[in-house]
Amino acid sequence: MLRLQSIILAKAKHFTVPSPYSLRLVKKRTIAMDLMHHSSCFLLPTIPLQRRPSLITAQLHLCADGGANRLYDEMPLFFPQEDASDVRRSMIGALIHGRYKPDVIKGDMDSIRREVLEFYASLGTEIVDKSHDQDTTDLHKCVTYIRDSASGLDKSNLCILVVGALGGRFDHEMGNLNVICRFSYMRIVLLSNDSLIHLLPRTYCHEIHIQTSVEGPHCGLIPIGTPSKSSTTTGLQWDLNNTAMEFGGLVSTSNIVKEEKVTVQSDCDLLWTISIKKL
Repeated sequence: MLRLQSIILAKAKHFTVPSPYSLRLVKKRTIAMDLMHHSSCFLLPTIPLQRRPSLITAQLHLCADGGANRLYDEMPLFFPQEDASDVRRSMIGALIHGRYKPDVIKGDMDSIRREVLEFYASLGTEIVDKSHDQDTTDLHKCVTYIRDSASGLDKSNLCILVVGALGGRFDHEMGNLNVICRFSYMRIVLLSNDSLIHLLPRTYCHEIHIQTSVEGPHCGLIPIGTPSKSSTTTGLQWDLNNTAMEFGGLVSTSNIVKEEKVTVQSDCDLLWTISIKKL
């Protein structure tokens, strides 16, 4: 997987639209909850490129500040027989000009190198300098750009893949986790070479369809924001059964996926994480 720091890939209608067919019992009252489906099919190498929400097919490509350095430096490594400038500028195989060019570079511009900024600007990339805003992270700035650009779309049909969001400085990781909590109404997946993370909002019952050829078996469910008084799962080696979880107490880490479908419901927001296999 391409190791890029905070490159944002937005893909509309990647996840299944939630369907209101799930019920849960709370305090002896039956409350209807929407069912939200999740799948990591974007990791599958067998899916044709034109159907994968990847750098090639995503509807919007953003670099969060220094993420543009990684794109500039590392994309040519995938084509060692080609001249680096050709990879960055020209047609490669069936790919048309500009497919490896970000649509937008946004951030406080404290990390991107000047030659990288000038290179992509010359190709027509929109440069959004938010150096005056030091109260939000570069990822936050990019997500707001996607949100505002998709103002006419149902946000539940929008999937944002954030490549290079994990690893490195711990405070950066925590900032990225904070972003997916602040934008809990949007589907944001944080990706690294080793794992992925996304939020399971408490307002839904969740079905997670496991792509066993590329992910698992190690997984975890971590309460975020508030303790969970009751979380229930199926499909794991150590399932939760109305289990309470909180920091300083029990959290479900180092769990194991046992089925191809995992279900989760909880009274608080949870982080779902699963390992990604080396292919």
